[in-house]
Amino acid sequence: MRILLSLLCLAAIVSTTAADWRQFRGNDTTGSSASCELPDKWSADDENVAWKVELPGRGPSSPIMVDGKVIVTTADGADLEQLHVLCFSAEDGKKLWQRNFWATGRTFCHPQTTPAAPSPVSDGKHVYAFFGSSDLLCLDLDGNLKWYRGLGHEHPKAGNDVGMASSPIVLDDTVVVQIENQGDSFAAGINAENGQTRWFLPRSERANWASPIALKSVKSGDESVALLQNGDGVTAVSSKSGVVLWELGGGASTISTSLTTGDQAFIVSKGLTVLDLKDPRVKPEIIWEANKLNPNSMSPILHDGKVYTINGSGVLNCGDAATGDLDWSLRLKGKFWATPVIAGQKLIAINYDGLAMVVDLSGKKGEIVEEIDMGEHIQATPALGDNAIYIKGDHHLWKIAGKQ
Repeated sequence: MRILLSLLCLAAIVSTTAADWRQFRGNDTTGSSASCELPDKWSADDENVAWKVELPGRGPSSPIMVDGKVIVTTADGADLEQLHVLCFSAEDGKKLWQRNFWATGRTFCHPQTTPAAPSPVSDGKHVYAFFGSSDLLCLDLDGNLKWYRGLGHEHPKAGNDVGMASSPIVLDDTVVVQIENQGDSFAAGINAENGQTRWFLPRSERANWASPIALKSVKSGDESVALLQNGDGVTAVSSKSGVVLWELGGGASTISTSLTTGDQAFIVSKGLTVLDLKDPRVKPEIIWEANKLNPNSMSPILHDGKVYTINGSGVLNCGDAATGDLDWSLRLKGKFWATPVIAGQKLIAINYDGLAMVVDLSGKKGEIVEEIDMGEHIQATPALGDNAIYIKGDHHLWKIAGKQ
């Protein structure tokens, strides 16, 4: 009986973890979920809409899902100085809580964005929300404030007139943020428990919107490594101490964020460059480079041995993740802010005008099988979980799911 109870508890934990989507592009940053099954088609107001809620303010930040809760950030006000963190029930869309804050740093940005451009992140116990005003805060899953850091107030010269968008990551009980712009530029490791600074690393004083990624060591007991990306290249630092472990120059994207699979990293540099990361604490070798897989402003996604990117002309490219060889290309419609996601054998790409294109990946070449007009601008990358897709637009948040 004791063994049976232990197995049941373990199954519950695994099930909960599998349903979570705790950061931009999901728990593993690949942007895909092989087990997620979505309906073939939906509408913005009726067909296969499990629920739809209106949002106060707006922001390109992605929704996250943790422990049956969908969490989003927005900003509004005359100067976009009002920052919001909202939590909804994943089951029925009921608003569970909303927390409002005043920005302490600069909020000026391009009209198409807001300070709610960075996506929140969760470690399963807390939510860490970072805003373009360089405000960083920690809430528990019930919305109780644990700590708040006004990093923009502490560094008043930090700010980008276009707006900042780098999303934080959390690893080894450390929240890693990149604040890189034409003024005070730095990366920092913040103690996830109390909000105190573990480490501080000066960075190049030029605009950068790319997010850090976590490199997990395959050796048990080793601390994790944070990979920082900017126009100079990539820098690997110890997540707890901030010590620079290695650097790789040659430049990297300042918009599109790289991804990792554990033993490899897909770096947005020279199109796409794949690094061997058997030991992330050691400077890696380059496996391949593929200029034709340049993701432009969207971030790459990985699924079933294939890597997918959308270039500046709106062309979806599929490449072999092992070699970088281009398998096929498919022209999509419109301009994109949001990175696509893949559920099962469906790739969902939503352009800025709100047109969602469902691409069937089951054949030799991708094929657009459905187009859905969501009725408003969409800049946020969707989240997946529990056979549903969560889509955040300028004014609404949707849960799209088939019959449960």
